[in-house]
Amino acid sequence: MNLDAQQKEKVAAWIQEGLSLSQIQSRLASELGLALTYMEVRFLLDDLKLKPRDKESPKSAEASLSVPPGTAAAPQEAPGRPATRRGAPAPAPQPTAGADRRVSITVDQVARPGALVSGQVSFTDGNSAEWYLDQFGRLGLAPKQTGYKPSQQDLMAFQTELQSELAKLGF
Repeated sequence: MNLDAQQKEKVAAWIQEGLSLSQIQSRLASELGLALTYMEVRFLLDDLKLKPRDKESPKSAEASLSVPPGTAAAPQEAPGRPATRRGAPAPAPQPTAGADRRVSITVDQVARPGALVSGQVSFTDGNSAEWYLDQFGRLGLAPKQTGYKPSQQDLMAFQTELQSELAKLGF
């Protein structure tokens, strides 16, 4: 797609205004009469050496997840806590003087059958569970102790840490 200098300036101005790719696509169609696909707009901006300022949505991966019946509610993780390496065994929570135990997770090197990714989680009270994320984005939690339900704070900490760890792995 070849644009003249004036059209390139308009597109650059739209980028400076903070318009998203879809908004630029709409303006190209309405103001310049160019009907481009979203991907063509991306290529155009790349050719012009312009970088859009699309805002990343603060949605957590768990916001779109549903928990299968019979499993505990979806958990979250504690910010600022370094996640364990993929495949590394989960460290047993150790109480220390003046410090609280933390939620820790591990990611299995080989996901359990039917899961996209899976692993283990240790909660602050010493209980643990297996977790998995299926191909439909549903998060499941299977506590080792029958009937165990982690606290709301532990669930939130688990989800936060899981999201962080999965982001590192490209999920």
